[in-house]
Amino acid sequence: MTAIIRPYAPQDRQDAVRIINAAAQAYRGEIPDDCWHEPYMAPEAVDAEIATGVEFLCYATGDGVVALMGAQLVRNVRLIRHAYVLPEWQGHGIGATLIAHLCRDGDRPILVGTWQAATWAIRFYERQGFVRVAEVDIARLLRSYWTISDRQVETSVVLARPTLGADAVAHLLATGGGPS
Repeated sequence: MTAIIRPYAPQDRQDAVRIINAAAQAYRGEIPDDCWHEPYMAPEAVDAEIATGVEFLCYATGDGVVALMGAQLVRNVRLIRHAYVLPEWQGHGIGATLIAHLCRDGDRPILVGTWQAATWAIRFYERQGFVRVAEVDIARLLRSYWTISDRQVETSVVLARPTLGADAVAHLLATGGGPS
């Protein structure tokens, strides 16, 4: 399969929305009902994420864009944001390829937040070298580095690469984590 990884461009908006909403169907019935909405991400929400600094990469094959994953620099960390592969393309190493591309700099800790109920996503990130942070640190990290609802904070986990123990989390929050 010939494929390229390239930066998101405005003409990718329709593909991005289609990919996100198709892949997010896995969350239906798994995440809290009050956190599910249809569509899962509207076109304007993609635009809003880009406006806040999320930089998406697209994975394109001869069939077009089949996956995308974003990264966002937030103070002293890099967040992996919105990692989605079309269901029919999952299991082919595309997500692993994209995450390796986004993590290649290694200039700062990398955090990813996902739903507690998304066990398949947690396993994926763990296979990529991410480790869940301690339960006591999850809410502080989510409130410091993401802009999400309290309900989402209650129902999410954070994974980190490299592993972040309590001292490392405290250092991150003290040196750039913002309000906690």
